Amino acid sequence: MDKDCGMWIHVLSHKLKKRMNANMQSLGITGVQSRVMHYILVKCVDGPVFQRDVENAFGLSRSTATGILQLMEKNGLICRESVDSDARLKSLIPTEKAAHLDAQVGECLRQTEQCLTHGLSDAQLAQFLETAACMSANLDG
Repeated sequence: MDKDCGMWIHVLSHKLKKRMNANMQSLGITGVQSRVMHYILVKCVDGPVFQRDVENAFGLSRSTATGILQLMEKNGLICRESVDSDARLKSLIPTEKAAHLDAQVGECLRQTEQCLTHGLSDAQLAQFLETAACMSANLDG
């Protein structure tokens, strides 16, 4: 049976998730936590980061994002601080532990990306990114 686009995306997603989890296991975090942690560390330089930002950046449902962020808080990677202007909003603040792990996480992400894209030309990568963005937009509408 030939694989269609959806099947290839599923296979790649599963393999990537498995590799990321294996690479991050020694750091005591999951692959998705590493990506969310890195995102928060990068974005908090420009201003407060909120749960809805994480939901939008990663295409997560509110409940999925809540679960990831609660576990990250429990593991000491982030803390939540109330915002003065709206007590319902909680800003996601990376901890020293997160900042300490970020260099290792960044290196793991770089190595994983290098493995994933090995042997592909710049044109092939650009075409893939354009195609993936188009497919994502198609699923939004």
